[in-house]
Amino acid sequence: MAADKKMDILEETARRWIKERGVEIQDIADLVYFLQNKYHENLQMEDCIANVERVLSKREVQNAILTGIQLDKLGEKGLLEEPLQDIIKRDESLYGVDEIIALSIVNVYGSIGFTNYGYIDKQKPGILAHLNDKSTGECHTFLDDIVGAIAAAASSRLAHRAARKEEQDKE
Repeated sequence: MAADKKMDILEETARRWIKERGVEIQDIADLVYFLQNKYHENLQMEDCIANVERVLSKREVQNAILTGIQLDKLGEKGLLEEPLQDIIKRDESLYGVDEIIALSIVNVYGSIGFTNYGYIDKQKPGILAHLNDKSTGECHTFLDDIVGAIAAAASSRLAHRAARKEEQDKE
């Protein structure tokens, strides 16, 4: 992120809420590395972090983060009305709205993000394993999908930029 760019309140809040829920930028960058390291010979963690930062700077992503985390927090505190409370608290597999919010993030960087998201959502590596651990008493019905989607979008962004650079190098 450029040093001269000042974060607005929406981005600042989205980043703070992610961190308060136990997710660091590095955790998401680790997922990007997991998704992309076999496709990019000299992939550096700094590149992964930079792409995560760019995804987090998007308004659509910030809106999804705030919406999802707010619903998770309400579910965790038992403040939703039934039957929604039970659905979100249990992370009901047929609910699907959590994935729809995640797909709004993935869509920001094109169709390759969909396959990245599907793969990482099934594998649940790194921080996603923790966010899916129901024994903690925490509710991350939306956050696990949002974090996976941010990683998938950052991976897609990285792949598009690498392809563009490869094309330019051939010219």
